[in-house]
Formats: sequence, C-alpha cells, structure tokens
Amino acid sequence: MTLVAFIRHGDTDWNRRGLVQGSSDIGLDEVGRATVGGWTTPIELAGFDWLASPMKRAHETARILRGVDCPTDRRLVEMAWGDWEGRTIPDLRAELGDLMKAWEAKGLDFQAPNGESPRMVQDRVKPLLSELALIGKPTIIVAHRGLIRAIYALATGWDMVSKTDRPRDDCAHLFWLDANGHPSLHMLNLPLTPL
Repeated sequence: MTLVAFIRHGDTDWNRRGLVQGSSDIGLDEVGRATVGGWTTPIELAGFDWLASPMKRAHETARILRGVDCPTDRRLVEMAWGDWEGRTIPDLRAELGDLMKAWEAKGLDFQAPNGESPRMVQDRVKPLLSELALIGKPTIIVAHRGLIRAIYALATGWDMVSKTDRPRDDCAHLFWLDANGHPSLHMLNLPLTPL
C-alpha cells in the first residue's frame, strides 16, 4: 500500500469572485499566496515526495509549501468546464433552471458543454495512481478541488449527488493506493493551518 496526500491549491481572484476556473490557467492572487504562506505541511507528511498539477495555481502552491519547484504531471489538471468557465454556478442555475438541476443530478457524469465529467477525470488520473502505487513512495499531490473530489468519489463510492463529508480546501486528504493504484480513504481534512 502506498500513501498519497492531496492538497488543493490556494485561492485565486476567480475563486474569490465565484467564477468557475476549470482548465483556465489562473494563478494565485496576493491573498492566496499569503494564505498558502501561512500553511504548514503536517508532520504526518514529512519525507513525502511531491507532485503537482502544472496549472499556475497548483504549481505555485506546491512551490510555496515545499520551498522549491516540484515535478508536475499533466494528468493532474483541473476538470475542464468547457463553455461554462468564467461563469458562476448561481448564474448558470438562474439561466438554465430545471436543465441545470438535471445536469447536476448526474453526479459523476455531470459534464458542462465541451467540458469533462468527474468520471472522465477519474479515468484520466487512474494511470497516474497506478504508476505511483508501482513506485511505492508516499507522495503529496497539489491539485484542484474537482480532481480531489473525483478521487474521493473513486475511493469511497460517493455518487457526487448524495450528502456526505467532503474534502475541505485548507486540508490534506490521505488515501492508500493498493497494488493496482485504486484509492481507499485513510484520512480526510488533515488541517494545514497550525492550531
């Protein structure tokens, strides 16, 4: 079994404005950098290797936390929201009404026009998880909310519709990878801010 820890990037201006980022490559803003600068990598993760999404907001978060650049992997990019990037969810719900409700009810198969579904994200990242399991080194992965939620769903069987505890943004989320790279939840919401 190989332990991996997922951490979501710090906030961007788009996060603060409630805009869907998806595959738009938005960097951290000053507040986001300051917030990440106040995070501490938990002692439970000491000695882990590091890997990050190549998107600016994740790669910069990893560099701030680690103190130096770390390797990136394209399979860790955020779920693409296609035509809806740059929009807000409340605006989309107001504009699309019952159609948006029907789309959201698809859970793992929810897919914005010209975007990806969480199931597609799972399929994209499964080969990487298999590779990490084969290497066998514990690894911190700095990525994105949508990707982390897709991994959480894969590990727990969550349908992404029902109410459940969810991975928080300012925490690390630990998963065991079996020999084939399939994740199982070890620990959810390990704080990054000192108590």
